[in-house]
Amino acid sequence: MQVSASFHFVVYGDSRFHDPKDTEAANPLVRRELVQAIAETNPSFVALTGDIVYNGYDKDDWKIWDSETAVWRANKLPVYPALGNHDLHGDEKVALANYFERFPDLKDSRYYSVRAANTLLLVLDSAEDEISGPQGQWLTQKLDHLPADVDFVFMVFHHPPYTSSSDAKMFGGGHSARTQEQALAKIIEARQQNLRARIVVFSGHVHNYERHEHGGVTYFVSGGAGAHAYPIERAKGDPFQSKEVNYHYVVVEVDHGSLKITMHRIDLTSGSPVWTEPDSVTISVPAAKAAAQGN
Repeated sequence: MQVSASFHFVVYGDSRFHDPKDTEAANPLVRRELVQAIAETNPSFVALTGDIVYNGYDKDDWKIWDSETAVWRANKLPVYPALGNHDLHGDEKVALANYFERFPDLKDSRYYSVRAANTLLLVLDSAEDEISGPQGQWLTQKLDHLPADVDFVFMVFHHPPYTSSSDAKMFGGGHSARTQEQALAKIIEARQQNLRARIVVFSGHVHNYERHEHGGVTYFVSGGAGAHAYPIERAKGDPFQSKEVNYHYVVVEVDHGSLKITMHRIDLTSGSPVWTEPDSVTISVPAAKAAAQGN
């Protein structure tokens, strides 16, 4: 897509568009506030980390998506989604038909790439094998033939390779990292050692916000788009520490050889939206770091 050298985009996921009367599935007030706030930030595009709707087979859920995100289409805001497990609920053919009807530019592809200035967005389907088979071969080809002018590779998929959440949470629910994404992370980190470009991974599934650093790769969990949020018992080594639920979206600001990534958190417990920015990190490519240091 055509963007200027300096641009910004938004990442978030686990919105679960669904009947707003069902507040067990998601928080409809939060969901709507986030959609409107994202529209007002005027990003170049929005990347979704999956679980767009509560039930992918349900045409009514997709109609809620249509109505609640109408402002994005009015603003001609491009949306690049990753499939989540809820988006595939029910008859998978029906669910995918509903999905691709909303995203015709994907041409029925469950994984795809988008080039934007000095960045490459790689969107994967974590319901399928990410490291072997057709998708794994596609990913290998993309990383083997990375254009020399790409400074940042953004990978977006639903299930997180790292999380301090757990399937065995005692309260509120949770999800553990799966072995297939852990294996994918090892491959990504091995690649990073021989790349000048920096790899940044965004996933969802866990209904909160996390940031992890492993092998030169920065991993974000952004699953706070509206699905019932739950706190996380964070590991001591986690770069971001919070005992709260975090409904949020993430803004990625791209400026030549550096990124600034900021979490924008919303709290509606007072009845009015209160916005904060509890976490922010800057990531630079090595050449940009050297230039900044005068080397």
